[in-house]
Amino acid sequence: MEKYLLSTPALDFTHPMVSGFAQKSAGTEKSPVSQAVNLYYAVRDGIRYDPYSIDLTVHGIRASTTLANGRGWCVAKAILLAACCRSLKIPARLGFADVRNHLSTERMRQQMKTDVFYWHGYTSIYLNEKWVKATPAFNIELCEKFNLRVLEFDGTTDSIYHPFDLSGHRHMEYLRDRGCYDDVPLHEIIDTFKRAYGMDESFETGGFDADVNRETGRA
Repeated sequence: MEKYLLSTPALDFTHPMVSGFAQKSAGTEKSPVSQAVNLYYAVRDGIRYDPYSIDLTVHGIRASTTLANGRGWCVAKAILLAACCRSLKIPARLGFADVRNHLSTERMRQQMKTDVFYWHGYTSIYLNEKWVKATPAFNIELCEKFNLRVLEFDGTTDSIYHPFDLSGHRHMEYLRDRGCYDDVPLHEIIDTFKRAYGMDESFETGGFDADVNRETGRA
């Protein structure tokens, strides 16, 4: 269990920004479950989801970098949540799965040439002697714009994407479980992204919020 409590170059909870964010977000709660729940909501809604800003360098995926940017894609937000948990001595690891994601923009579909998101990231947290999945990717404003069920987390049951949106349309399909890791399998992710998407170590276009607003009629 010790390896799920360590600081790493990506899960850099010893950085003052990360440790401070963790302490502030946990508040006065004393139980690990309550602390983890508070951390989940702080990351889910305090850091905006942005799949247009993927930086597959160690610096780019660091928890402290995501905090500084105030936004991040699913893996970056999962790393931040795991780092915050470890900062409070709550064991946490990173889980990955390949998913078919129906929440995307036209620009994203053109860039990726597929609706399959490889290495979708979530956080696995050890609470009450069991591992519980938490997915802090989609902030509440994004869910409201896309008519999605907001993903809640109570610290006792898995929090993973709903298969359908509020209108009954297909939202998310889990295609492959890639398992859990004590640190980021960065080289494996880069290799898959090169083969699947033809991208190098970064994908930075900007304008995700503007595209969402335009395509959901919020422009």
